[in-house]
This record gives sequence, C-alpha cells and structure tokens, in this order.
Amino acid sequence: MYDVAVIGAGVTGCAIARELAKYQLDVVVIEKASDVCEGTSKANSGIVHAGFDAEPGSLKAKLNVEGSRRMEALSKELDFHYANNGSLVLMFDEEDRDSLQALYDKGLANGVEGLQILTPEQVHEMEPHITDKLAGALYAPTAGIVCPFGLTIALAENAYDNGVIFEFNQEVFKIERQELGNLFRIWTTDYTYEARVVINAAGVYADAIHEMATGEIPEQLKIVARRGQYMLMDKTEGHLVHSTIFQLPTKMGKGILVTPTVHGNLLVGPTAEDIEDKEGTNTTSQGLEGVLEKGSMSVPALSSRKVITSFSGLRAHSMGNDFYIQKCQEVPGFIDVAGIESPGLSCAPVIGEYVVDIVKEIMRLIPNPKFKAFRKGVPNMALASKEEREALIAQDPSYAKVICRCELVTEGEIRNAIRRSLGAKTLDGIKRRTRAGMGRCQAGFCSPKTVEILAQELNVSPEEITKCGGDSYFLDGVNKEVEA
Repeated sequence: MYDVAVIGAGVTGCAIARELAKYQLDVVVIEKASDVCEGTSKANSGIVHAGFDAEPGSLKAKLNVEGSRRMEALSKELDFHYANNGSLVLMFDEEDRDSLQALYDKGLANGVEGLQILTPEQVHEMEPHITDKLAGALYAPTAGIVCPFGLTIALAENAYDNGVIFEFNQEVFKIERQELGNLFRIWTTDYTYEARVVINAAGVYADAIHEMATGEIPEQLKIVARRGQYMLMDKTEGHLVHSTIFQLPTKMGKGILVTPTVHGNLLVGPTAEDIEDKEGTNTTSQGLEGVLEKGSMSVPALSSRKVITSFSGLRAHSMGNDFYIQKCQEVPGFIDVAGIESPGLSCAPVIGEYVVDIVKEIMRLIPNPKFKAFRKGVPNMALASKEEREALIAQDPSYAKVICRCELVTEGEIRNAIRRSLGAKTLDGIKRRTRAGMGRCQAGFCSPKTVEILAQELNVSPEEITKCGGDSYFLDGVNKEVEA
C-alpha cells in the first residue's frame, strides 16, 4: 500500500520521485526493465536546450527555460556531469534568414537570455571546423550538455536514499480504481500494488497505461514511437566542436546535430523516423548513412573511420505536439506525464515540481524534514587529482587496479557502483554508472572481468549475469573441464 505509485523509471519518473521524496509520503516507482534509465533516457542527445525552439505558450516552452536554468545547480547537488557549452543553429542559405529570425523571436518570447544572430565570420571564430557554406547562425549561450545516464541515476539514487521504493522487472498489465477507499490496484509481473495516486510516466507506453486506467486514449495523448539513430565518435574527435551544433529545424524535429559529450566524445544524430514497433531500437545502414551525410553538412571533417559505436533511441511523440501533463478528470487520482520528448531531459528538474503541484490538488502534502538534497556519485579515477587518487587507493587498493583501459575505470569504481544505493546488477548498469565498456574497444577487453566482479559482489554464478536483464545472458556453461 502506497500513497503514490510512479510508473516508469526514466529521467521523468525519477525526477518526480525525487520531488515526492521531499514530502512525508510512501512512494513506489514501478519499472518493467531491470534498472533505471533503460528506455528513452538511455539513448538521447544529452542536450540541455536553451528553449528557443518550443512554441511560445506551450508547456514545453514554459518548462524548458526554467529547467535549463536549474541544471547546473542540480548537477552540483547530485554530482553528475554537466557543461554549459552553448549552442549554434546553422543557416546555410540566405533565403532562410526569415526562419532563423523566427527562431530568434521565439526564443525572446520564451525568455531565453543572451540570444544573438551571428555572421559566418563570428561563427568561424568560435568554431573553426564549421563548414564554410554558411550564411549565419543563431547563438544561445545558455545551452548545455549533460550525461543522461548520470542525471537519471543521480535522481533515482537520491530519491531512494530519501525513502522511495523502486521495483524492477515489474511490467504493469492491469490498473483498476477501487471505489471503496479511493484506491488504485496495479497488477504487474509478480505483484499487486495499491496506491492513492498513480503517476503515468511510462514513455512510449504512456498511452497504453492511460488506457488501462481509463478505458480510452484521448487523441492528443496517442504516442508515436519516433526513432532517432546516432553515431558516437572517438574522443580524438571531441575537439571538432565546442558548442552543440544544430541545423535549422524541420517539421520532424531539430535535424541532425553535432555535439561534444561531457565525457569528451563527439555525438552525431539523431534521425527522426516514426515507427510502429515501440521496441524498435535497431539501427539501419540507411539511417546511419544519413546521419553522417547530414552531420557533415555542419562539420565536414566528420569521418566514419572515427565511429566507435552506433545506437538508436525512441522518443515518445504525442499527437498533441506538446507535453501531456495533467490529472485525469474521469479517473480521480490518475495523473498523466506523457509525450515527454525533446526537450524533456532539459525540463526534468521542473517537471518533477510541476507534477507535485498537481498531486497537492489531490492530497495534502506535509514536508519531509529529513530530506537529504545532496548525493555523491561513483568516484572517477580518470578525472580525480593525484591527491584524490592516492586517498582512494589508501582506503581501498582496488582503486589502483584498472579494469577498463579505454576509460580508465578501476575495480574499486565498479565495486562501488554495485554496492551503492540502487546498485548495478547488469553489465549495462555498470557501464552507465562508471563508463566501463563505453570506450574505443566497446567492452571488448573489460567485459569478462566486469562479469566476474558482478558475480562476486552479487554472490551468484557468472552464468547468471546479464547484459541488461531478462534473457540477455553472457555465458552458457563451460567449454572445457575445470580441474579441482
């Protein structure tokens, strides 16, 4: 029995959970995957948008600018990577001057600070690797970049440390509102939960969850899975741009961007393809060719030889073309937080507060005097100072043993990621918390040792360790006799 049940442990669900933890409530987050950050939140651009693209008056516009303003302070509270690197929207043809001006005007209407329209000469002074085929650009100094895994995991760990319960591997398949006691009953893979309030933060499945609770799907809430394919380039290419480089947007989105990541790589993408399969995260040769071709329009030096991995993610695009965050009038106590596509990551810090304000309309909330606002992340030996490294090694010698050579991740960091709040239980869980396996060799060398450490810490056989839960096992027995 809970006061509030949040369905979905992506960045939105975890942000809501953290805000709810500021009150004296029993809160559960129900997630069908084996970890937080397994859906849209694990495969996006990691951009903290300035807020010039959203339509003035929309919920996206309202939440984006404020979310962007708060991200740096939140990164210090919760110890995740953030950088204020600014962004440029490139105009390739003088005939598009009106479109660029319209974007500038939208930004002013939304309250974006510091916007400027730059000449090609000004752009090249800032970014020398940008194409010469340039007519101008819109510069937004308040834009930034963030680690999407780091943000989501930080929100989740802090929520957990403040009393929120997380239930993984629990797919919701039925929801009923019980008139007696004004409670919801939620049936999942293994359990039945009861809650006074249900918050639907289920990403691409938000429309299906809404239908379970209400029996219908409003037209503006219908979710289309919009696939975005990306290429991630080696850290040798991270110098090519400092700012996030956009192209003038189309009706399908912001187009192909080129951006540095907070870890020093270069990211190119995404495509925008509406697909029927809500699990369709495969990449295609045609899509990736388009990513490189269109990205090269902005930065000609991009090379397919420098790509270390490619991936795709699904955005939850609603037919209403805006965030759908509201309480359901037909079913009291049910709140939708749906259609959270770009700039959803940027808005996460504010979405949590926005939703809690809706909860306050349903029940009385009493502040939690024991709420702890700060969280410390996994130590990072690659970025630590000499003194910090020596202190960690003196405390635990395993911090001196490098497991992932590409990213300089040590055994101590991996064990920390497993032992901490909401600790990793899969190889992908380790990767998202420590970056072990995210480097040039893409886990080619470190996987066997990481699997061994996971098995030791979880006290299970290595054959039980998975990549991302479910049936994604690495091992299937031995291929030679092991002597006693």
